[in-house]
Amino acid sequence: MKTDSQIKTDVEQELAFQPNIKETEIGVAVKNGVVTLTGLVDSYAQKLAAERAARNVVGVRGVAEDLKVKLATAFLRTDPEIAEAALSALKWNVEVPDEHIKVRVQDGFITLEGDVDWQFQKLSAYETIRNLIGVRGVRNLLAVRQLKASAVEVGQRIEDAFKRSATIDSHKITVEAKDGRVTLKGSVRSWAERADAERAAYSAPGVTLVDDLIAVGA
Repeated sequence: MKTDSQIKTDVEQELAFQPNIKETEIGVAVKNGVVTLTGLVDSYAQKLAAERAARNVVGVRGVAEDLKVKLATAFLRTDPEIAEAALSALKWNVEVPDEHIKVRVQDGFITLEGDVDWQFQKLSAYETIRNLIGVRGVRNLLAVRQLKASAVEVGQRIEDAFKRSATIDSHKITVEAKDGRVTLKGSVRSWAERADAERAAYSAPGVTLVDDLIAVGA
């Protein structure tokens, strides 16, 4: 098992390895496998990239980020400009039912509201706007409509998806489904495997919420 000092070094090296992250402006602290990131970044996209890079390091059990977005002058945009760009981007994404989505912008923070049929549509809407110039943060309040499906059917489809996956150890994860809500429990080897399991669960018809209680590296 890696020590906190080793994990800290690995995280710093991973941040330095990413071409879209200015690692010199990010502080890294590690305690009991939990990484804390602090400092300033140039964009919301860079903030997400830093957190993702830290999660991908072996031995990391959690990430607490306190990164602040300080936009460069060239990246500053008014709220109406950001809203217009967001609406246009959503309209051009074939995976997003943009007619059901409302966009609000305040001080560079975008809020998405409305409802969609699938979790992948909610995620796609978020991914469409998070890298826009001028964005400081995104609140994704899109609701996923509950499609008719029995709890047994939902649970079985998710378990089958786990078994088909090359990246998920299905024997170490249990699935509980009720009223569109799925709870995942167990343990996995990495944050990437945990994310794959959660993504697979959200892909099942009828799932509106996933409680991911899977432990990493336990």
